[in-house]
Amino acid sequence: MFYWVMKRIFLGPVLRTLFRPWVKGLDNVPAEGAAIIASNHLSFSDSIFMPLMVPRPVIFLAKSEYFTGTGLKGRLTAMFFRLTNQLPMDRSGGAASAASLEAGMDVLTSGGLLGIYPEGTRSPDGRLYRGKVGVARLALAAGVPVIPVAMIGTDKVQPIGKRLPNIRRIGMIFGEPMDFSRYHGMAEDRLIQRSVADEIMYELMRLSGQEYVDEYAAVVKLQLAGKATAAPADSAEAPAEPAPGAAEPGGAPAEPRPAEPAPGAAEPGGAPAEPRPAEPAPGAAEPGPGTVQPGVGPDDSPAGPGELPGTGPGKESGRDSGDGNDVGSSRSA
Repeated sequence: MFYWVMKRIFLGPVLRTLFRPWVKGLDNVPAEGAAIIASNHLSFSDSIFMPLMVPRPVIFLAKSEYFTGTGLKGRLTAMFFRLTNQLPMDRSGGAASAASLEAGMDVLTSGGLLGIYPEGTRSPDGRLYRGKVGVARLALAAGVPVIPVAMIGTDKVQPIGKRLPNIRRIGMIFGEPMDFSRYHGMAEDRLIQRSVADEIMYELMRLSGQEYVDEYAAVVKLQLAGKATAAPADSAEAPAEPAPGAAEPGGAPAEPRPAEPAPGAAEPGGAPAEPRPAEPAPGAAEPGPGTVQPGVGPDDSPAGPGELPGTGPGKESGRDSGDGNDVGSSRSA
């Protein structure tokens, strides 16, 4: 009841008037039956604007910290999240994350719409980051379609760390349902989970026009905060080559390399080398007819939803956690 009162009477009309949200592809959301709505995550307000535009209730997996606060503020926050169809999502991995997945599965088996952010946390810089495989596990185990949705401009309305929103127009694009029934019976296959998650992220990249980064957003946030110092296990740096004349590892000194003669100097034991023509100074015209055209700078206009910026998420640059309980959640810090 609280959800519908806020959506239809109090909060909904105010937000529609102030932010004038535009929507494309809303008819891709099924009128009935279970489905997963997988969204990019730019702002805290994503979980407010998107359910506002969907006729059916959307139940989100929200990070568990919103339900465990202390004091009056903590209790009020927890009550608000429960009354607005949010479920606590433990992101620590292992059995705790598996239990959170079960809560999401209950929503799907009862025929509801489950909202999830595959990135697991808000983008720190507006780019699209690698998706966790929890969304794939749910979609494969429940046998339900995934509706990709791209939120547009919500990071400008409420950037990370900003409490009061900026009044400006936002938008969202709902893509066509993604069917993964071809993987029936393979829900626990780690490679299949990774493939499905990457396919979802590619579609989000296509719809949103965001640049894709094949790294987890949570790892990037730690790096930006100066807390991540260890290099990933599969990205160790190659050893540097020894300097000329330096000793080889575990062996005798390497033979010194003869210095190359200067241009125009005599070759050892022979006639003088032919002088090399001087290279033109930087910016000088190339020899030959015509003049060099000045370079054209990149287009500064933002990529539209139909463009395909960046590289598709098919590459593997990091490792998933071993237990497979990588789950995207809602409203992450």
